[in-house]
Amino acid sequence: MDLKSIHWLHHASFRIDTELGVIYFDPWKIKNEIKADYIFVSHNHFDHFSIGDIDNISKKETLIICPSEVASELKNYNLKEVKSGDKFEIGKIKVEVVPAYNINKNFHPKSSGKVGFIVEIEGKNIYHAGDTDFIPEMKEFKNIDFALIPIGGTYTMGPEEAAEFVNTVKPRITIPMHYGELSPGKKELEEFKKLVKERIEILEKEE
Repeated sequence: MDLKSIHWLHHASFRIDTELGVIYFDPWKIKNEIKADYIFVSHNHFDHFSIGDIDNISKKETLIICPSEVASELKNYNLKEVKSGDKFEIGKIKVEVVPAYNINKNFHPKSSGKVGFIVEIEGKNIYHAGDTDFIPEMKEFKNIDFALIPIGGTYTMGPEEAAEFVNTVKPRITIPMHYGELSPGKKELEEFKKLVKERIEILEKEE
């Protein structure tokens, strides 16, 4: 798996095409018809959890991996309910569920159980942060190949905080997300690019 396998659909939505299956993170307003083998949902806010989008990209065998606040709203789906700290394997895919929360904001309190995911696919670790600030737990992350990190501010870390994460954790490649849709865009992206010392890739939105 390489960078060409990662498709930023917009906002926090990604599709990862792998030999182990098609994986989506936080699908919302998805325009393609590529079906999912696995769907990871970080939390229950509308711009991350959309039942309509899940319906559109699901097939009978699709597995949805999500915290309890999402699982409680889904019926008649194949579900794996998870919480921060969980580690497990789905076939040859390794998953670690990690915390995602705000430190100085009230949008995503730690007590609500929202999560991010570190998913090992074909020997590569992909970190999808969900909606989070640069929280202390993230300083312990190791060997992240692709970090999908919010930079828009307001509801998540902004460009300065996101750059601090990248410069501290040093993922091999960082892909900024969660900007230009509900959160600010161009100014924040340019600031982030100036502050980051490590490698970043700016992906174009995929229609």
